[in-house]
Amino acid sequence: MKTFHEGLFTYNNHINRQLVSAFVENQKKTSEKSIKLFNHILNAHEIWNSRILQKKNAFLPWDLHLPETYLEMEEKNFETSKSILNDLELNTVIQYSNFKGDPFTNTVGDILFHIINHSTYHRGQIASDFKEGGLQPVVSDYIHYKR
Repeated sequence: MKTFHEGLFTYNNHINRQLVSAFVENQKKTSEKSIKLFNHILNAHEIWNSRILQKKNAFLPWDLHLPETYLEMEEKNFETSKSILNDLELNTVIQYSNFKGDPFTNTVGDILFHIINHSTYHRGQIASDFKEGGLQPVVSDYIHYKR
């Protein structure tokens, strides 16, 4: 199962890197909505990695960053998730609190899958928004990536 998760994070990184390029190349054409959503993808990934590692997160869910920092943030998230996969078992239970202070417990595997699922969901929103704004959306289907 770890191999499956590793593959998902490699896919996630590949697609996010393509989105970083699209945002950097089209800074004047991308909508505020897409910018907010992509920043949220990056922030949420960092937040969940931090929860797994029981560290203080560096960002809030909707913080905004400069496009020039997106690639570095994506790579750090990817490397941290790979380290988590190497160092922790997927069935390890993590206790954490959300931003309201409500306590929760989930396994590392569930949290890691959530990161992928969350990113995919918001990339779909970005693709729709790109189309509406006249930009070519990044092809992010998993099966397209695997081909």
